[in-house]
Amino acid sequence: MSVKFIGYIGFNNASETQSAVRSRALDIDYVDAAAKAQEEGGFDRVLIPFGSNSPESQIVAAHAAARTTRLGFLVAHRPGFTQPTVAARQLATLDQLSGGRVAVHIITGGPDEEMARDGDTKTVKADRYARTDEYLTILRQEWTAANPFDHQGKFYDIRQAFSAIKPDNLPVFFGGSSDEAIDVAGRHADVYALWGETLAAVQDTVRAVRKSAVRYGRSPGFSLSLRPVIADTEEAAWKRAAEIEEQVRENRVAAGLPLTGHRPPNTGSLRLLETASSNRQDKRLWTGVAALTGAAGNSTGLVGTPEQVADAMLDYYDIGIDHFLIRGFDPLGDSVLYGRELLPLVRAKVAQRDAAGLALAG
Repeated sequence: MSVKFIGYIGFNNASETQSAVRSRALDIDYVDAAAKAQEEGGFDRVLIPFGSNSPESQIVAAHAAARTTRLGFLVAHRPGFTQPTVAARQLATLDQLSGGRVAVHIITGGPDEEMARDGDTKTVKADRYARTDEYLTILRQEWTAANPFDHQGKFYDIRQAFSAIKPDNLPVFFGGSSDEAIDVAGRHADVYALWGETLAAVQDTVRAVRKSAVRYGRSPGFSLSLRPVIADTEEAAWKRAAEIEEQVRENRVAAGLPLTGHRPPNTGSLRLLETASSNRQDKRLWTGVAALTGAAGNSTGLVGTPEQVADAMLDYYDIGIDHFLIRGFDPLGDSVLYGRELLPLVRAKVAQRDAAGLALAG
């Protein structure tokens, strides 16, 4: 089993340590530098995020694709705000223009106030996952149908849909921890995305998604999101992690944001916040920022020397994780550091592990 690395381009070089409320202004110089640095660093893809008040992810991906030649793009996309037939053609066009370097990350929901900004004020979570299920069914049909097709469902009524442009191979990434999400993931996900929880919790989720997928004759890959903190010594790495926590704390206090009493709106963040009940889990899973921010997104990390963090990543690899989405608190600088110090090490260890397994099997 090979391993893939996904980086991140977040429109500017801000993070939780630099601003308590992240700026969403589009810094073109940063986008160009981040794309080139992560291509040169050996990342397979970069995630382009989605937000109801942020730059448009597909357009940013198109710009970055024009600045690179090998780097792939994982375009975050929220169903329900674009007709699925239109989204299918947009993504297929981007895939063709980039030379087959596009994947899509489906984000079903978000906080109610964010959904409302784009006009979604009436759906509840169960409705949103049902809509996503129908949306992805149409999306894939638009990508594969040789002839015009009709679709009549709860959310979409489509007649004689057909796209002249098809993607070469456009993987669907999907996240969500609720029972509804696991069911949709089993049916549609090429890669199921998790946040950085304990080995035991990740293994439970991998088993649940595999069980869901087998009903549909499918076998997805799995992506784990982490914020690694690496340094020449373990002591220095944990010192850096403590400094990051303190900076996040100061920024949130200055902005009047809470440090405790968080009530996340989704199952995944609730699970992650439970993991953050202790600052350290397993060998080196660090949850300090997740505890401070209410586990708002990708907020847990692995801390140690590059060798130690690579070994911890291999523990996840052994239970089925074949993609790692990693980003730092200094987005551009850390991506360069990961490309130089971490990615080659993990790839070498995975190759050794796989070679040893083949030798035993032979």
